[in-house]
Amino acid sequence: MQRLYDFLRRHPTGVDSFWAIVLFGLSAASGTVEREAAGTDQPWLVVPVALLLCVVVALRRRMPEKMLVLAAVVGVAQLVLDVATTPANFAMLVIVHTVAATGESWARRFGLAAGLVAAPLAQIRWHDPDTSALGNAAIAVFQTVPFALAWVLGDSLRTRRAYFAQLEERAARLEKEREAQAKVAVAAERARIARELHDVVAHNVSVMVVQADGAAYVLDAAPDQAKKALETISSTGRQALAEMRRLLGVLRTGEHEEAGEYVPQPDVEQIEDLVEQCRGSGLPVDFKVEGTPRPLPSGVELTAYRIVQEALTNTRKHGGPDTGASVRLVYFDDGLGLLVEDDGKGAPHELYEEGGVDGQGHGLIGMRERVGMVGGTLDAGPRPGGGFRISALLPLKPAH
Repeated sequence: MQRLYDFLRRHPTGVDSFWAIVLFGLSAASGTVEREAAGTDQPWLVVPVALLLCVVVALRRRMPEKMLVLAAVVGVAQLVLDVATTPANFAMLVIVHTVAATGESWARRFGLAAGLVAAPLAQIRWHDPDTSALGNAAIAVFQTVPFALAWVLGDSLRTRRAYFAQLEERAARLEKEREAQAKVAVAAERARIARELHDVVAHNVSVMVVQADGAAYVLDAAPDQAKKALETISSTGRQALAEMRRLLGVLRTGEHEEAGEYVPQPDVEQIEDLVEQCRGSGLPVDFKVEGTPRPLPSGVELTAYRIVQEALTNTRKHGGPDTGASVRLVYFDDGLGLLVEDDGKGAPHELYEEGGVDGQGHGLIGMRERVGMVGGTLDAGPRPGGGFRISALLPLKPAH
């Protein structure tokens, strides 16, 4: 049964042609054709009129506007040539419904107007002389009702189809938007993880490399200093592993994080520990806090920590020997200011002017991305008297 239904839906013109043949057969079987052929001055017109109206039924869905015009022409010809109505005139009712459901706007309006005047005109042309004028008017109104109902049902069907099409379009659009948002979220998360990995690896590995080089240099002459350097390497490695576990936790289900396996995100209070770590690795750092410390949004906390971390890492990488650095945190009324300076030889200009070339300068790129995400500003470049300076202003809002 389902196969038959699918077949009929795939061949609507065939179905309409079948009903057109049935309609012509009914016209012939009713004897109307024979009666008209005997009672009209032009009997040869009866069969062509019936055939044309059946063609309207057969092709109504393939070309509704043209079939509406054809039906109107046939109806006018019937009035002018005095070819009385036959069962085939049911095609006019069918085409009014069809154009209301699928036709263009002008065809819908024309179909409604034609349907409302068809029955009154037919009643006037072929009225019953034995019926009163009021009776003929009542018959005309009664015959007009099916045309009005056919048009209303067709228009309602068109409205429903348009509504469902709009729903399908909206669902498809929402699906595409969800896919686009998911891709954006994945890209943003990937960039965030890349920044975190760079900051964690670059800082901790640079500390470990400096300590390892120092340990190798004093291994024979000062075993105690070498042991201390190895201890620093060990603690720095453990810290890096802890941060890596926390960072990679976002790629897992989150169950371990809820259980407390991963450490919290670094914040402003841990900047002092970061400075102490740098001092322990041989980089003298002057650290000062100005203003009254206050709660910060978590994103600003992490951004401030990572900026200082990356700036000190760059100082170790590019500053050269005997380089000193200073870190200033300034709490303003509406923001947090960060200033990290060193007196070394500074970084190559392409690292801060071009944002990095040949895979270099990713740290400064990450800084700018972080600051931009919290709505702040960043300035990085050489100092007038030598060395390098990184300054940032982050918006300060009370934490809720």
